[in-house]
Amino acid sequence: MTRRFADATAEELREELVAVRRELHQAVEIGLDLPQTQGILLRELEGLGLEITRGTSLSSITAVLRGGRPGPVVLLRGDMDGLPVAEATGLPFTSTSGAMHACGHDLHMAGLLGAARLLVARRDDLPGTVIFMFQPGEEGQAGGRIMIEEGVLDAAGERPVAAYAIHVDSATPRGQLVTRGGAMMASASAMRMTLRGTGGHAAFPQLGIDPVPVAAQLILAVQAFAARRLPATDQAVISITRLSSDSEASNVLAASVSLEANIRTLSSTTLDTVRTQLPVLLAGIAEANGCAFESEFIASYPVTYNDPAETREVLAVLDDLVGAERVTRLEAPSMASEDFSYVLQEVPGALVFVGAAPDSGPLPLHADNAIFDDAVLPLQAQVLAELAWRRLERG
Repeated sequence: MTRRFADATAEELREELVAVRRELHQAVEIGLDLPQTQGILLRELEGLGLEITRGTSLSSITAVLRGGRPGPVVLLRGDMDGLPVAEATGLPFTSTSGAMHACGHDLHMAGLLGAARLLVARRDDLPGTVIFMFQPGEEGQAGGRIMIEEGVLDAAGERPVAAYAIHVDSATPRGQLVTRGGAMMASASAMRMTLRGTGGHAAFPQLGIDPVPVAAQLILAVQAFAARRLPATDQAVISITRLSSDSEASNVLAASVSLEANIRTLSSTTLDTVRTQLPVLLAGIAEANGCAFESEFIASYPVTYNDPAETREVLAVLDDLVGAERVTRLEAPSMASEDFSYVLQEVPGALVFVGAAPDSGPLPLHADNAIFDDAVLPLQAQVLAELAWRRLERG
């Protein structure tokens, strides 16, 4: 394969990409409304000759680059929002707003800006069109789905033939590229439950129906459900993440208990099993103990599915760029979730992880001390630009 973007060319962008990444890190915002973040990105995109569209119900940016040669459309995506985490990294550019880019989205934006600069510099030879998708609300607000509803996939006049995204990882060695064909990340859903008894005096539980010990039975049943109702080859992770009662005194029995379960699956079949069978099981336990039971299923992100054919091509490009020893073929999917899944439901493509662990050692995502080595930014830009160009050349 012939490289379109040399290492040295990408490295020339390092200083400006690091600077804008650190500015974005300090300007972190949460959710769908990110005016300061959007403003920084619009400033950086100014003068590149892109067709810019802002979102109407969220602070998204869609930028279209039309190449000088005819060809198809490819989409590149970077997410924009942070997390409600008070930063404790001690970095000189630490966020002080009470929110933090603890999942590396500041690097995602800077890396996508770098890809745009690389591709714009060779616009005349570009064999097609590239959509740059800057997306808010990845951390639970389904910003990707909203951008699709607002037309991001049709921004160039025709649908993309492929879509790619990079996600940095503070627990993977710097510069290591990681992906797999098929299921890459899990779906994420929730089930909210209410268990109702009668309440009463804590000294006389026999005179009422105490829902608290029944809630304990439900929690154990949830754990047994995953182990005994689902195939070992297609498991789910079901965790009770919230538990509270309406009792406000130590001598008062609760009249109701509220629970919430987080549900992660790797297939729609398993998700359907959980959605239909788990509430029936839990309602039966509640009824046997004299309690009323209500539940609400809340669907969130679908499985992030890397198209197998596209992933084979992606792996070939990655091997060529950095060498096979720096490319990891992931054996099993991650049980975390990603709303790039909405794009991959509509367009074949792939999500790739790039290691950005600091020299001090690996750190978990979403932690208040998560540090990402922004030395990987030129690599991010190069990989995204190379993937887009080579897919356009394939037609």
